[in-house]
Amino acid sequence: MKIIVVDDDHEMRQSLEHLLGRADWDVHAFGDARVALAKIADLEPDVILSDVRMPGMSGLDLLAALDKDGAPPLVLISAHGDISMAVQAMRDGAYSFLEKPFDPRQLLRVLRHAAETYRLLSTTKRLRAQLSALSGIDRVLLGASHTMAALRDDVFEIAETDHTVLIQGETGTGKELIARALHSMGHRRDQAYISVNCANIPVKTVEKQMFGTVDGLLGFFRKAEGGTLFLDEIAAFSLEAQAKLLRVLETGEITPSESDEVIKTDVRVIAASNEPLEAKVKEGSFRSDFLYRLNTFQIDLPALKTRGEDVIMIFQHFAAQVAETYEIEPPELTASDTAMLLSYEWPGNVRELRHVAERRVLAARRGGGSVAAALRIEDTDHEIPETLREAIATFERTLICKSIKTHGGKMDAVAEALGIGRRTLNDKIVKLGIEKDALLIN
Repeated sequence: MKIIVVDDDHEMRQSLEHLLGRADWDVHAFGDARVALAKIADLEPDVILSDVRMPGMSGLDLLAALDKDGAPPLVLISAHGDISMAVQAMRDGAYSFLEKPFDPRQLLRVLRHAAETYRLLSTTKRLRAQLSALSGIDRVLLGASHTMAALRDDVFEIAETDHTVLIQGETGTGKELIARALHSMGHRRDQAYISVNCANIPVKTVEKQMFGTVDGLLGFFRKAEGGTLFLDEIAAFSLEAQAKLLRVLETGEITPSESDEVIKTDVRVIAASNEPLEAKVKEGSFRSDFLYRLNTFQIDLPALKTRGEDVIMIFQHFAAQVAETYEIEPPELTASDTAMLLSYEWPGNVRELRHVAERRVLAARRGGGSVAAALRIEDTDHEIPETLREAIATFERTLICKSIKTHGGKMDAVAEALGIGRRTLNDKIVKLGIEKDALLIN
């Protein structure tokens, strides 16, 4: 992380450079606040550390000169500080205020937390700017990650073909969204798009519903004539039904139930499964020849938890949509909100994220709320700690509790995820009064 240090005392600057350098900070030190102010745009620091009393421009003057919307956080230090000065500095926008002589470890903790908070908020703003510039397929298949960029390229290439497509991914990853994109971008876009949940079709009626009957029931294939037939949860079909569908895919012909009439069809089939069909083939519950006929093209959708910063962009997209419906401004994401979005596992994937965004906007409409509350996770941010020590304790308690729940109480995994030793984790649990068993019950 990058830091600008401002102090007119040469020895203090050297001491701070040494301390921060050993802690792996990229340090840029200045003896004049006016020079430092001019360098902020070029250096793009994550945090600024400044003395208060300096000739020319003081630390408080520097604070007043910073852009309140986009400037990095400012931490002030002073040997002459008093409570009233500290309170006023915080009211004017300072991130924190430390009095000399300060505890080096405390200083490093404050600076790191300030920088991490700034980076999270900067990420949110950057992704919002990217979101506003998106259009077309980029807005449908949201995401700035390499994985989503590659997926959009695949959809572009596959859309214009007539080959069958198999889409695989966890529940809520957007399989039908991809299927609709393939249809709307292809030459069949003006024809029918029929979506079928295979798991909802009783075994005894599969043939009738898929191929129709002689007495007038068209069936899904004939309804989709000239267009696209999307078969969701294809693994739910029996081996017998798979055999009949395989024949249709190979010949392009259907035979209505209880009939000898052969009807030629022109339908593009897109299938989807939330279970890997290769594993189903090994189990003997899915035909290998049917799988090979379905996956002429195959699209594997990533789980949301693997997509990094995409989760923020998608959340903002959904929040903006809901906010527009209720004619309110979408709620601003705080650093705590952003951290929660990035750390949550998202078992329900994009579908769950959309519901969380909806609940967050509805709470904002009532004048409150947070992402943690929308996730129905205990929100500890509604009360602002009075001291830095309390703030750090609250932050640590939230992270540890979340990690214990995520890893099911497996403390070695919790310690590894948090980047601390097992003994340190145990000490913090005791110190913070965390009841592990109660967390796991809830």
